[in-house]
Amino acid sequence: MAMGYEATISTSTPVELSVVILCYRARESTRQFAERIRALFNQEEIFNYELILVGNYCSLDNDTTPRVVKELAEKYDNIRYVALKKQGMMGWDMKSGLSQAGGKYIAVIDGDGQMPVEDLVRVYRAIVSAQADLVKTYRLKRGDSLWRKIISWLYNIFFSILFPGLALKDINSKPKIFTNSAYNKLKLLSDDWFIDAEIMIQARRLKFKVVEIPTVFLGLVGRRSFVGLKTIFEFIKNLLVYRLKEFFK
Repeated sequence: MAMGYEATISTSTPVELSVVILCYRARESTRQFAERIRALFNQEEIFNYELILVGNYCSLDNDTTPRVVKELAEKYDNIRYVALKKQGMMGWDMKSGLSQAGGKYIAVIDGDGQMPVEDLVRVYRAIVSAQADLVKTYRLKRGDSLWRKIISWLYNIFFSILFPGLALKDINSKPKIFTNSAYNKLKLLSDDWFIDAEIMIQARRLKFKVVEIPTVFLGLVGRRSFVGLKTIFEFIKNLLVYRLKEFFK
């Protein structure tokens, strides 16, 4: 099966809101997640939007996600998909989806079901009303394991020490939404899990107006977390490297 970029949405009308959904190995749950967003947006009278489903894969032998995102794009005019052989981790997936987004506002969310889809409406309305450059969530409650909670706490402590000024509560939380003009100022290089921190570091440097709103993070169902010890050490190393780079900006 040859997979690649596919665009099935008309570009005659400018899109107000692009939502990039990271669907790595989400398989059939991708379908349910996309349908929930469509139903929510219809209920909230948000009609001028596009969903960009990122179904990048390591192997097609045991991952049906590329097929699922393709079928959804064929079914709905305002859904597009990206399904490429992976050349990186989460950061690479995010960039491959963001590069296809053309909306006035661009949101990104994980498609594993941990993040309430209702948060997409909340961050969208917040960025419009606050006239902010970037709006993101922070997790008041988490359905994660104690291990994941400790990791997140350490991440945020390290970040606040090395990059003071933004007073952020939760670096990695999504959804994140930015204006198109703010996104185009970002120079994202990370291909791994560090990309969320990279976004916020660059937002700090560029003096973006950033707003955080609270959310409840649900438990992960159906698969294990992809975050391990290697990811943790890589994240801390990247923070230190980025801190050194900031002295020369």
